[in-house]
Amino acid sequence: MARQLRPGWSIAVAAAAVLAAAGCKGARAGAEPASGPSMAQRDSAAPEKRILRITGMVQAVKSRSIRVPQLSGQSSRLTLVRLIPNGSKVNEGDLLAEFDRTELIDQERDAAARLQDLQHQLAEKRAQVNSDQARRASTLGETQADLEKALIQLKKGPVLSEIERLKAEARASGARARAESLRKSDAARRKAEEAAVGILELKVRRQAVVLERVRSNMARLVIRAPQDGMIALENSWRSGSMGPPQEGDQMWAGQALVRIFDPSAMVVDAMVNEPDIAAAGKAVTAKVFVDAYPSLVLDAVLEASSPVATAALESPVRTFNARFRIKQQDLRLLPDLSASLEIPLGSRAALAEAESAPAGASR
Repeated sequence: MARQLRPGWSIAVAAAAVLAAAGCKGARAGAEPASGPSMAQRDSAAPEKRILRITGMVQAVKSRSIRVPQLSGQSSRLTLVRLIPNGSKVNEGDLLAEFDRTELIDQERDAAARLQDLQHQLAEKRAQVNSDQARRASTLGETQADLEKALIQLKKGPVLSEIERLKAEARASGARARAESLRKSDAARRKAEEAAVGILELKVRRQAVVLERVRSNMARLVIRAPQDGMIALENSWRSGSMGPPQEGDQMWAGQALVRIFDPSAMVVDAMVNEPDIAAAGKAVTAKVFVDAYPSLVLDAVLEASSPVATAALESPVRTFNARFRIKQQDLRLLPDLSASLEIPLGSRAALAEAESAPAGASR
């Protein structure tokens, strides 16, 4: 009985499968015309957007570079003993860096001792000159008194004997000659004494200049902030590689040390190709992505651009210098950080229209 029913069941199953396949095909055919117009409408309503990506460097609008001081009369390297951390906020007058002053302290002590010794020598010389001048003046006064006495004796000539008169004349002549000699020698000695005192005064002034120069060099080794702002350490060649300076480094005069800048005004300097300028059109806004901080996204606006494109030697690509001003403030923004900018360009149709327009019209 079971064997007789099997052929019937198989025929029924096959017929049901054929009907189901035909129904699915009809339903799919009916659904396709309905979905086609809606997709086309969405494509026309939402045109594809294009983005221009360029790279640049973060810079500060107001910045000041601080370099290793140049010492007067010295050309040796300086040892850095204290340095402010990178990214610190400072006020005018705050300590930025300090160099080793041990050698200059010794020089200041020796120069001050030498100056004090010369000042004592000058004071002693002046006292001796005053004493010698007083002694010579006293001697000249005595000689002048002898001359006056001799002249008084000569006035008594009619009442004196011949011998007394001759003695008085001899005394007067000798006193007159001695007084004249004392006057001449006193003038010569005064010139010599003035020269000796002048030499000592010159030595004192010269030593005072040496001491002042040493103290000025000591003051230069302590660097303070010339203005309010934020600190960014400058990269320099050290230990076979580029990097910021560290305490204990030996640095040459004039080498870049730190940069103090105003964090409230930061920009991104970038190079834009000439075709990209035409594609950008009137686009003046951009998104800034700092490479050192991937999560940091800032808004920027085009502030200025060069009026003329330039090109490298034997390069067909011409570029414009552009500066984008960052709207937000962030303590992580430091000069010389690499960044990328994304500038919206609009749809493909707008791009084609911009490319067909003259380059001067877009600028």
